[in-house]
Amino acid sequence: MNSDDKIRNAFANRNWQEIKVTDSWQIFKIMAEFVDGFEKMARIGPCVSIFGSARTANTSKYYQMAVDTARLLSERGYGVISGGGPGIMEAANKGAYEAGGKSVGLNIELPFEQFHNKYIDRDKLMEFDYFFVRKVMFMKYSQGFIVLPGGFGTMDEMFEAITLIQTGKIARFPIVLVGSDYWGGLLEWVKTRMIEAGNISAEDMNLYRLVDTAEDAVEHIFRFYDKYVLKPNF
Repeated sequence: MNSDDKIRNAFANRNWQEIKVTDSWQIFKIMAEFVDGFEKMARIGPCVSIFGSARTANTSKYYQMAVDTARLLSERGYGVISGGGPGIMEAANKGAYEAGGKSVGLNIELPFEQFHNKYIDRDKLMEFDYFFVRKVMFMKYSQGFIVLPGGFGTMDEMFEAITLIQTGKIARFPIVLVGSDYWGGLLEWVKTRMIEAGNISAEDMNLYRLVDTAEDAVEHIFRFYDKYVLKPNF
């Protein structure tokens, strides 16, 4: 079904029985994704999610940063969660896999660019149809987020986490943005537009940390949990 057909279909008249049957089956499918995700993720232990673009080439400095970040996390006992696909996601899983750590992939089926990478542990690969179910898994089972350069999906995941912490819907955990040359303009806009307009408070800028190296990214995670005397339980 092409995009025009999808739009026409959205406005097509349906009777109540058609709506009820379609929506009811969709609810069961959503529930199945939640149940399967909860059962698998609950067994893994403390993890850090690494986000970034699926389009990042393996020659990029950010690809290598993701590999190094995941390796350093794995050496300290943390599992690594990625979106399961290529690019930065592949790099994150590669770093964890090569370091002998737990390598988790939350893959989602997309029409053009998403396919799961080969560095995910076989028993830790999950496939999702729904973005919102997948995001719940990231939020519920991550002890921290490390965000490398990415597109709309990366920004969606980053701001989702910041919003949930800001509003007190989840406990605070460390969020680290890697690459001041990439994120600097966005964060400056947040300061000069959102804060000045009164849409967020100046204290909200403390909900994340901006760094430029893999070492600084993971050190922020480690310091955060050392302060609370919390350790990975692997």
